[in-house]
Amino acid sequence: MTDLYAAAGVDTRAGDTAVELMRRSVAATQGAQVLGGFGGFAGLWDASALTAFRRPVLATSTDGVGTKIAIARALDKHDTIGQDLVGMVVDDIVVVGAAPLFMTDYIACGRVAPGRIATIVAGIADACAATRTALIGGETAEHPDLMASDDYDLAGAAVGAVEADRLLGAQRVQDGDAVLALASPGLNSNGYSLVRRIVRDAGLALDAEVPEFRRTLGEELLEPTRLYTGPLLDVLAGADGDAVHSMGHVTGGGIAANLARVLPRGSVVDLDRSTWSPQPVFRHLAGIAGFGLEEAEGTWNLGIGMLAVVEEAAADRIAAAVAAAGIPTWRAGTVRFGPAEGDDFTTGAKGVDGGAVRLVGSYAD
Repeated sequence: MTDLYAAAGVDTRAGDTAVELMRRSVAATQGAQVLGGFGGFAGLWDASALTAFRRPVLATSTDGVGTKIAIARALDKHDTIGQDLVGMVVDDIVVVGAAPLFMTDYIACGRVAPGRIATIVAGIADACAATRTALIGGETAEHPDLMASDDYDLAGAAVGAVEADRLLGAQRVQDGDAVLALASPGLNSNGYSLVRRIVRDAGLALDAEVPEFRRTLGEELLEPTRLYTGPLLDVLAGADGDAVHSMGHVTGGGIAANLARVLPRGSVVDLDRSTWSPQPVFRHLAGIAGFGLEEAEGTWNLGIGMLAVVEEAAADRIAAAVAAAGIPTWRAGTVRFGPAEGDDFTTGAKGVDGGAVRLVGSYAD
């Protein structure tokens, strides 16, 4: 049967080799709550830990990396794309105040290349460890004829838990709250369809050195997504944890939309562009394409990967704590309740009718 399947284009032996290569990295993320060993049909996690909660609420998120994978394939560099996946999935868990418990991944490919698959999964596992998430299972599927032999795509899902009375969200936001911006290292994992079109239309070489980056264009574009979960969990568990009211993960849709959806109706925020300077990668790509940074605000994060709405009195302490963990953090705006005067506000996204947010001023040099 194995030989017949191989003749059809599916190499189960290669899949088994990939599993063996990834075994150690996956096991490193697993503690005593992970049951059943490695390679089972279902990942098992001992939920008795939830008995310590008064009213546990489970949070779940699923996502992929998107077309950033095309850059990784073009450069044959696959050691950071796994972190991109974890950032896109697990950092959506912490924004509601939940601690991630476990994650699973799914890799579809045209042909199983064991070393490449193991490298991808090692990146996922390292990022899971950094975000205190157990990687408890996954699947690698070979799709000959549907995908080219070197093509692959990956997705994942995670589950977290939070006490019901500690859920973050628009319901906790108050008049006068400060809006903190947490820096991204660059593009993270959004807007790559636009990035790739710019690169293609301009005939740019991914292996070309770019002075502003001090490395090649391709290396800059593969800068991995920043992981915010660990430092934010520490803040939530600390003395100022109750001062965090709402958070927005800046992914698809850009800055304003991802803040508006975690603010209540009737609230207004002017985010001050002058409080930060977008990284050179944004300016470089926008300059090549011939548009201003403001035109990309609904596509790229432009230097902000996460936004936190916090009590004004605790804002400086929270910003300092996150910055001490290696993530530059600054005040970018203030919440007020009242009319949103003007037509340049974003008032929600993803089906959420939230607060009104706009970006004002000019970016710092």
